[in-house]
Amino acid sequence: MIEISCCMIVKNEERILARCLDSIADMMDEIIIVDTGSTDATKEIAGRYTDKIYDFEWIDDFSAARNFAFAKATKDYIYSADADEVLDAENRARFRALKENLIDEIDIVQMKYGNQLSYGTAYNFDEEYRPKLFKRLREFIWTEPIHEMVRLDPLVFDSDIVICHRPESSHSRRDFAVFQKQIQMGRRLSKRLHHMYAMELYISGEDEDFLEAEPFFTETALDPERSLDEVKEAACIVCRAARLRDDSHTLLKMSLKDLLSEASSEMCWELGEYFLAKGDREEAAMWYYNAAHETQSILNIHTSTDWPEKKLAMLQE
Repeated sequence: MIEISCCMIVKNEERILARCLDSIADMMDEIIIVDTGSTDATKEIAGRYTDKIYDFEWIDDFSAARNFAFAKATKDYIYSADADEVLDAENRARFRALKENLIDEIDIVQMKYGNQLSYGTAYNFDEEYRPKLFKRLREFIWTEPIHEMVRLDPLVFDSDIVICHRPESSHSRRDFAVFQKQIQMGRRLSKRLHHMYAMELYISGEDEDFLEAEPFFTETALDPERSLDEVKEAACIVCRAARLRDDSHTLLKMSLKDLLSEASSEMCWELGEYFLAKGDREEAAMWYYNAAHETQSILNIHTSTDWPEKKLAMLQE
């Protein structure tokens, strides 16, 4: 049976921390809590479960905090948990079975993150696999009988465990603030973070969030070093902001950046919304139809499913 270190980063989680730890504590061989500045009873509650509680000054960097927590682990594997997660009885049994039977060759275990759409800020599906259990010390193994090489890719196991995500509120305000701070510091967002920022905006952003993000995405849409995918994502965000400002010139300019390649449902949706606001129902219907039936979404699946379908039904009334 493997031994597991549970590593958590927390801040002001007094209302939900015990709920999380009650569902996993008895299956952990070590619990490490890293507090990033709680002003409530979080640390006192954590003390009921472990004496390995550490302070970490928050620097708007989740990776730095998680790396600090992982560095404190001593067991075979590390389970990365968040305070708003819960394992029910069925999935506790699955987790225990996994702990008893996991073979040493596995480097990473993925678990399904469930209940995402109820409070999701950047999710298009209710369940998605996420890496959650990590081998603490990875062994490097030579492979192939000739022209041998070290196996570089980790061995990943997709488990049947489903973690219920039960946050108390949306995290989008916090996330947008971190994105903006990185931009203001002059840091270039990676392709992955560029996509996550655009997707989170399109799924949970308010009008003011799009307007705040517009300068950054305008810059990336015009950046020759950005990939086509990034340019298309940026164009969708800028078009939403331009539509909010009733700036038809920018909307046309950015929509063409998307439409010159395979069009996205997001851009078709934006054009439908633009023409509907202008009172051109026929043109709006054409773009809603394209969003629903001729294109694929790149940021928010609703732009290719229920949103345009509802608008089409409304226009046919």
